[in-house]
Amino acid sequence: MTAETKIRRHVMRLAAAALFLAWTHPPAFAHAELRRATPAAGGTVEAAPAEIVLNFSERLEIAFSSVVVRDALGRRVDKQDSHVDPADRTTMRVSVPNLTKGTYIVVWRALTTDTHRTEGAFAFQIGEPQ
Repeated sequence: MTAETKIRRHVMRLAAAALFLAWTHPPAFAHAELRRATPAAGGTVEAAPAEIVLNFSERLEIAFSSVVVRDALGRRVDKQDSHVDPADRTTMRVSVPNLTKGTYIVVWRALTTDTHRTEGAFAFQIGEPQ
């Protein structure tokens, strides 16, 4: 089995895990729902973004909400500066270095100010899929 085949299988496993999380942890009433993401969930961008931005339906608790970005091999690739935007507490941000082409998984956990917790994950692609 070639290294490329192993990587593709690993990406497929990560994508399946992200879908599993999304299906088995649906947002409940009065929980923060992910409204939009930049890059978009499941989307493809030509150039690497400088940061990942997630916007939710409710205000988030700063100390207990986070975002992690992983590459196709599961390695953490963000700059570990995940934070709720103090100017808009419905938005979380995390910086990323100059990422190469490939698939990335964004995993988030959110605690709303009324103490409801949600979590989820999605993938996005930099460059066209091969």
